[in-house]
Amino acid sequence: MTVADILEIWNDHLALTRRRSPHTVRAYAATAARLLHALPDGQDWRSIARLDAATLRGHLAERRADGIGNVSAARELSALKTFIAFAREQSGDRDSARPRLRGPRVKKGLPRPITPDEAVNLAETVADDASEPWIAARDRAVLLLLYGAGLRIAEALALPASVLPLGETLVITGKGGRQRVVPLLPIVRAGVDDYIRQCPWPMPKDQPLFRGAKGGALAQGMVQRAVARARVVLGLPATATPHALRHSFATHLLGAGADLRSLQELLGHASLSSTQIYTKVDAATLLDVYRNAHPRA
Repeated sequence: MTVADILEIWNDHLALTRRRSPHTVRAYAATAARLLHALPDGQDWRSIARLDAATLRGHLAERRADGIGNVSAARELSALKTFIAFAREQSGDRDSARPRLRGPRVKKGLPRPITPDEAVNLAETVADDASEPWIAARDRAVLLLLYGAGLRIAEALALPASVLPLGETLVITGKGGRQRVVPLLPIVRAGVDDYIRQCPWPMPKDQPLFRGAKGGALAQGMVQRAVARARVVLGLPATATPHALRHSFATHLLGAGADLRSLQELLGHASLSSTQIYTKVDAATLLDVYRNAHPRA
């Protein structure tokens, strides 16, 4: 069995069986490929299943020498453990001991939300910077979906044209193939409708809703670069990314009285623990307000 054969089976497992996102599939496949190419030729599922902690530690040490940080190293170790567990299943080898290897400590930072005015100004500034009116309407519509409905950027750009015409809610397929229903504010629906009216490309139902300048699917990098330019104009920090709009959506809802369970459903989190981080964000925001406003702070 060749490395290419192993990687093809691994890719299919991640994409079709585990229903992981394309981004996760690419990342996990790249991690497995780096490991396999670092090993001697002639690997099969059984030999991969029996890799020990010393081998993995040496491989990760080489990756650290390449310059990856703690977060990337921890993510890579997690992907490798998942890959080796899959190799155990494929080989039927349940007797070999699982490699015990602890990843580096990663300090979890709080998401950095922006204010409602900053979110709107960011969308408007990105639109003002666009090369054509329809692209301005497109970028504004994407950012309104991120902030107004709490979508991940990948979820927004994966929307097919079949969601049209928009109603008061939208069914989103998120991580792990989990579906959720999100409400759409009138300003969000109006923004998308404005983009549809101006878009020069036809909208067959099986094509992406958001299109690039040449008619293909809009790439995440285009939106990220547009936001990066806009935040410089507005004087916003580097943390003001497209994903920060989703964080802001969650933080502002929680601050307005939304309960954690409802927020979990709106964000599409599989676990409530993923949503609970926003209670810390809201507390941090309140502390900032107190420090800035209280005369004795």
